[in-house]
Amino acid sequence: MLIFFCLVGVFAAVSTAIFPTPAQASVFSFVSDIFKQEKTQAAVIQYNNSQKMTILEATKTANPSTGGGEVLIVADGTALEAPEDPSSGEVFQPNNGQISVYIVREGDTLSQIANMFEVSVNTIKLANNLEKNVISEGQTLVVLPVSGVRHTIKNGDTVASIAKKYAADEKEIIQFNDLSGSNPKLIAGAVVIVPDAIIPTSSPSSSGSAGGGKLSNLPAYEGYYTKPVPGARKTQGIHGYNGVDFGSPIGTPVLAAASGKVIISKNSGWNGGYGNYVTISHSNGTQTLYAHLSRNAVVQNTDIEKGQVIGYVGSTGKSTGPHLHFEVRGAKNPF
Repeated sequence: MLIFFCLVGVFAAVSTAIFPTPAQASVFSFVSDIFKQEKTQAAVIQYNNSQKMTILEATKTANPSTGGGEVLIVADGTALEAPEDPSSGEVFQPNNGQISVYIVREGDTLSQIANMFEVSVNTIKLANNLEKNVISEGQTLVVLPVSGVRHTIKNGDTVASIAKKYAADEKEIIQFNDLSGSNPKLIAGAVVIVPDAIIPTSSPSSSGSAGGGKLSNLPAYEGYYTKPVPGARKTQGIHGYNGVDFGSPIGTPVLAAASGKVIISKNSGWNGGYGNYVTISHSNGTQTLYAHLSRNAVVQNTDIEKGQVIGYVGSTGKSTGPHLHFEVRGAKNPF
């Protein structure tokens, strides 16, 4: 019986397709319209979903260090703010100590990118020598995870006095906090960021710190890194972002502390105080940075070997004399 009705149905369908009656044609038109409508709605839904996709997506670099400072909050896209009371000149450092490289996509803005990386707009501007908040599609931006101190301004404070207190740079404080004019006015109770600050030894926050991060939280890789300037004398211990300084004449070769890939090679500009610098990414998930170079000897995306010349000692950027500023990000600095 079932087979009989199936055959009847097939015969009816074939005959209708060949000799459709007006009523049957109307029914098929109605069904066709339903399918068209559903297809159109599906397309609209798919389109709407595409509009809800996140515009900005950052490549997350694995960080071997699970410790570090506090998570930073971006306030108004212009200043870094920590969750705690800053009245004591609180030290801060991003949890992820890695330097990032971001390629601008259509529709990106500096504030969006800053928010994505949890840094301020001025952090990106300083690191890329941007005078205005103008970026273009395809442009490569270096994003530095700024470390330093949040200082609450008191009556009588000046940029010069704050810089002296934290052994910081006046120009960098002015640029980072967007303070305009030759003699910027500081308002008591307001908070300014002091990048690359060194906390006075009397402060309990300075114990075991490296730009705000606790050295005890960083892994150690014995024998992994070699001295980047053989024979040079260390002129300053841990400061800034887990960095040390090696004094040496201008033009002295600087060697890669470990094998890896060059992810940044800046040959000109202030670059957040680093001047000419090179950053290398290593297979253990860490990065090393070589700053104030007189000249770079490698370019971005180059694979290099341990001990290879990557640049030459100089005094560019925030520097008071010829030396190499050497940082290890994501591990203890062995020097």
